Amino acid sequence: MQEQIYLFASSKHPDAISVKSLEVSFLKPSIDFSSYDYLIITSKQTVKALEQYTKKDFIDIPALCVSEKTATAYEKFGGKILDVGDGYGDNLVKNIKNKPKEKKWLYLRAELIASDFVYRCKSDGFDIEEKVLYKSECSRELLDIEVCEKSTLIFTSPSAISCFLKTHTIKNNTNIVVIGKTTAASLPKNIKYKISKITSIQSCIELALSF
Repeated sequence: MQEQIYLFASSKHPDAISVKSLEVSFLKPSIDFSSYDYLIITSKQTVKALEQYTKKDFIDIPALCVSEKTATAYEKFGGKILDVGDGYGDNLVKNIKNKPKEKKWLYLRAELIASDFVYRCKSDGFDIEEKVLYKSECSRELLDIEVCEKSTLIFTSPSAISCFLKTHTIKNNTNIVVIGKTTAASLPKNIKYKISKITSIQSCIELALSF
C-alpha cells in the first residue's frame, strides 16, 4: 500500500495531500525602474507582487529568473527574459558574472532569503540593489496538520521546514524529499533525505512515489 504523501508548498498536486506552507503578504516599496538595466526574479510570488506596479515602467527590462518555472510565469505576465538559472539561487552568481559590471541590477525579493548570491556578486564589484516585495509567515494549515505514521513529506523551501518543525517532529520512519540543496540544508542534522533530480514539484512527487 502506498504511503501517504504530504506536499508542503504554494502549489497543489493530485498525488499528495497539499499543504500551503506560507501565508504571503505583498509589499509595495517605491521603485524607480528606469534606474536599472536588469531585474532578478527568484519566485512566482515576485511576479504576483509586480502586478501592483504600472507594467509599462518595468516590463521591457530583461529579467534573470532563477528557474524555468519562474521564467515561464514571468513570460506569461509579459516580461522579457534575460537568462534562466538552474533552480538554485546560489548558482545565479555565474549568470550575473557573465554580464558587464557596468550594468545595474534590481533584485526583487522576499523579506527572508536563503542565498547570499547578491552579497557574493557585490563583493566582486557588481551593482545590485534590492527591494523587498513580499513577506511570509507560517500558515495555520501547516502548523495544525496531522501527519500519518510512515508517511512521505515533501519540502519545497527552507521556510516550509522551519514552519513544520515549530509544531512537529520528523520521525525516523518518515521518508523525506526536498526540492534542492538549500532546502536540504535546513533539515535537522540527523534526518535522512533524498533530493529530487530536477527542482520541480513534479520531480519531487515522482521520487516520493518511487519509495
